[in-house]
Amino acid sequence: MFKLQKSYFLQKNVVSLAKDLLGKYLFTCVDGQLVGGIISETEAYVAEVDRASHAYHHRKTKRNAMMYHEGGVIYMYLCYGMHHMLNFVTNEEDVADAILIRGIYPTHGGELMLQRTGKTHLSPALTDGPGKVSKALGLTVADNGTPLGSEKIWVEDRGLMVAEDNILITPRIGVDYAKEDALLPYRFVLKEAAKRELYP
Repeated sequence: MFKLQKSYFLQKNVVSLAKDLLGKYLFTCVDGQLVGGIISETEAYVAEVDRASHAYHHRKTKRNAMMYHEGGVIYMYLCYGMHHMLNFVTNEEDVADAILIRGIYPTHGGELMLQRTGKTHLSPALTDGPGKVSKALGLTVADNGTPLGSEKIWVEDRGLMVAEDNILITPRIGVDYAKEDALLPYRFVLKEAAKRELYP
């Protein structure tokens, strides 16, 4: 068991990294309260060449500026004005690669996650969407730029090995505007068999 260091997020292949994150543990500590779970779904966004990326064609705005930061920080943005979306910035400075965290399996701090989400039953469905993930982890756009590996948010490798046949690879969700890039196989999901093993 060890906390992933900044060098991990500086890798140049964001697609491979998005896949490798499956099975890693994501934690936050907000106001001294620890919550976390196993990363179960990710999506890769490949800098300026990806029509689905906020940084396509080197677009830089106040909202997406953090994507151009050196890897190892989080990029938070609002979707539909209400859902806080958690992304890991990767690669070197000025290369706007990012990974959207779409799902985790809650393993720590379940009661607090239920309070934050207004739910009554702890299950994988509690955090099976990107907006749900951020809400359960206590993250908002105010946390934009927080370093991964800080006392507030970090990722651990606890030696959980995910077999290739337990990984579903599909196009990303909700990016039809990206035309042919919407079909790229950049979404990685733990299959149902793996879910049952992790969360009986």
